[in-house]
Amino acid sequence: MTDIATDHDAARLLRSATPEEQLAEVTRGCVDLIDRAELLMRLQESYDSGTPLRVKAGFDPTSPDLHLGHTVLIERMRRFQQFGHRPVFIIGDLTATIGDPTGRNTTRPPLTLEQVRAHAETYKAQVFRILDPARTEVRYNSEWLLPMDFAGVVKLAAKYTLARMLERDDFSKRFKEQKPIALHELLYPLAQGWDSVVVKADVELGGSDQLFNLLVGRQLMKDEGLRPQVVMTGPILEGTDARVEDGRVVGDKMSKSLDNYVGITEAPSVQFQKLMPIVDPLLWRYMELLSHRSAAQIETLKSEIAAGRLHPNEAKAQFAREIVARYHGEAAAAEAGAVQRLHCPLGEAPSIGLAKLLTTLKLAASGSEAQRVITQGGVSLNGERITDFRHPVAAGQYALQVGKRTKVDVDVG
Repeated sequence: MTDIATDHDAARLLRSATPEEQLAEVTRGCVDLIDRAELLMRLQESYDSGTPLRVKAGFDPTSPDLHLGHTVLIERMRRFQQFGHRPVFIIGDLTATIGDPTGRNTTRPPLTLEQVRAHAETYKAQVFRILDPARTEVRYNSEWLLPMDFAGVVKLAAKYTLARMLERDDFSKRFKEQKPIALHELLYPLAQGWDSVVVKADVELGGSDQLFNLLVGRQLMKDEGLRPQVVMTGPILEGTDARVEDGRVVGDKMSKSLDNYVGITEAPSVQFQKLMPIVDPLLWRYMELLSHRSAAQIETLKSEIAAGRLHPNEAKAQFAREIVARYHGEAAAAEAGAVQRLHCPLGEAPSIGLAKLLTTLKLAASGSEAQRVITQGGVSLNGERITDFRHPVAAGQYALQVGKRTKVDVDVG
């Protein structure tokens, strides 16, 4: 009965937007698309027939906790799902024991199957805060890879040459640098590609660093007489400490080890406070990849700011509340969003020095402490780190951060 209701719901959603409208939403922020015309054709076929596309993404649960960088891919799956398509969530419990070498200079220590499956349960609980579990197909690739005998592995390995494997950047670099490449690592792209064959994927999603593996899946499907999957990759999300250089957002990827991440299980107030100091251009990148607002709604928000009807900090607060609500509920978002607002009068002066602003607001115990924290890079205004303690702060509204945790909105003037 549930399946019938779910199928009926999917059929309705498949016609909730035109194929062109669906294409615009599911591809926003993507890096590689192979290819666009083919995806549009499949969306049109799905629209006409009422048959959802099977949209595959694989995840190796090598650690138990996710951050927003991990959810970029899941959010793209959600966009497909909102139009009635079928996410096929592959938990790479067997491939995780091999270790994906993507982006690595050395082999990755393998995990046991038991470790991976324990992490997978945590993954599922977190992922289903984004995807509708009733309309998501969850598969473990040990289901078809474990029963594969040695002859089957050799047959699979015969489908690709060493030369083609060395076209992959990380393999190529390690080979040139005479760094070890274990033979089992060469099997990883083949195993991932075989997942696509088994689940008969229409579309496979991955990070931009996964393009080679996704194309292997496309080739294996051709070899097996199946319609090859459309391949779509997304960007690697920059961390909260990203900056702007020459008009571009630059910075390290979001990572727990770099402490520039927003964990999806972190406390509501922590999530909110981590998102407020990001630089303005990073907000739009985060919204494009993570917000449930449509692209048109995001453009409207930009227009409101450009027209002076909305302060950029309020746009950041709206996004931060959206993220908190997604993982903790609306009540928690409202509470986390109640950021302390302070006022500093200027009197007749045109501005106030940054160190004096901190002491006036009692955010530093003394002028010398204020100077120290500023010169050490511990103070930001509207996401920009200021190291000159004499920096003049004119009348206006500011998001002020002192240290890692003290963040307030300030009205100067």
